[in-house]
Amino acid sequence: MHELSITEAILDVVLRHANGAPVTAVHLSIGELSSYVDESIELFWTELARGTPAEGSQLHFARQPGTLLCIDCKKEFPVKTKDFQCPHCGSRSALPHGGRDCYVDSIEVAP
Repeated sequence: MHELSITEAILDVVLRHANGAPVTAVHLSIGELSSYVDESIELFWTELARGTPAEGSQLHFARQPGTLLCIDCKKEFPVKTKDFQCPHCGSRSALPHGGRDCYVDSIEVAP
């Protein structure tokens, strides 16, 4: 249920930046390694936004690809490689690198 806390944080950011204007859409960027589930965020959003200027607004999700960083050669590569093997040097020693973020990319407000 970590989607509840991230959804609360998203709503806080949106409301602060909307300055009381009705929010029509929120564009989110979510990394594939973040483990956030779009449907859960949407469910919490509907409940948390009720009675606020963001009530009824639409969420739009953009998934960012996950990447790994090779410990041996220090090069970044996509998570979707076979057995997490570095395509540059063949090492199987890697750490999560990109695609762990979750942030509000933009909001749309009514004129």
